[in-house]
Amino acid sequence: MKKRLIPFILLLVLIISACGNKTIEEENNSSAPKEKEKETITYQSETGPVEVPADPKRVVLLSGFTGNVIDLGVNVVGVDVWSKTNPTFEEELKDVEEVSDESLEKIIELEPDLIIGLSNIKNIDKLSEIAPTVTYTWGKLDYLTQHEEIGKLLNKEKEAKEWVEDFKSRAQAAGEEIRAKIGEDATVSVIESFDKQLYVFGDNWARGTEILYQAMNLKMPEKVKEMALESGYYALSAEVLPEYAGDYVIFSKYSDADNSFQETETYKNIPAVKNNRVFEMSGNGASFSDPVTLEKQLEFFKKSFLAN
Repeated sequence: MKKRLIPFILLLVLIISACGNKTIEEENNSSAPKEKEKETITYQSETGPVEVPADPKRVVLLSGFTGNVIDLGVNVVGVDVWSKTNPTFEEELKDVEEVSDESLEKIIELEPDLIIGLSNIKNIDKLSEIAPTVTYTWGKLDYLTQHEEIGKLLNKEKEAKEWVEDFKSRAQAAGEEIRAKIGEDATVSVIESFDKQLYVFGDNWARGTEILYQAMNLKMPEKVKEMALESGYYALSAEVLPEYAGDYVIFSKYSDADNSFQETETYKNIPAVKNNRVFEMSGNGASFSDPVTLEKQLEFFKKSFLAN
């Protein structure tokens, strides 16, 4: 009787063992791809697919996009000089290193797992050897789509889209309130003095232009539309500024620029100046169009137009 049982017992042991091995093998096979998927994602960049970390921990930014990354809660370890000196990001970047596309050794020391920049940066091939490097062409995407694209890159597309929809809604509502107060036909100009030059801007060159003209649907003076809408900006002399000044003027002002034109009779006689409808905001940081900056600018416009 015992001899008859032995073959059955052995057979049962072999079956159990085989099933166990198969289960372990299936678990290993099924878990391996999942682990790999968690480690990296394939991002479709302008220059083709790039394998990037699914959860980046150390990002280097060489051409802005700083506020986009900060807004999405991703750690930044290195930034360009314009971001580093931008007062809007002073608190967030106080311990972050300043780098450039030529400071390769410094970037290596920072051990980034992702590098982001504009398509015109130098040493892209060398940077790509340090970490996955993704670049964007300036102005190819509008300011909101650009944030969504950064969201895709950082594997935070959902969060980026949620902010975009919420911001569009709030900016549109503020625009309706402002137009109701100043009139549907009232015009707004955005000017800036930088170094010794004076500029006027179209509807997509930061300084709050995207909010005013796109999101709020405020009107642009015809002369500004003619000279700056297509190119984005237009350099002009102080003598012809009255031709470009709207009923309201947003002045992106640098304290160290030549602002002597404000003391001339030509400037003082501009209706917007005489009616106290010139709203001055700091030029430092105004050239960005990321969520952190846009939120700050939206509040500034609401306060400026609606306070009185």
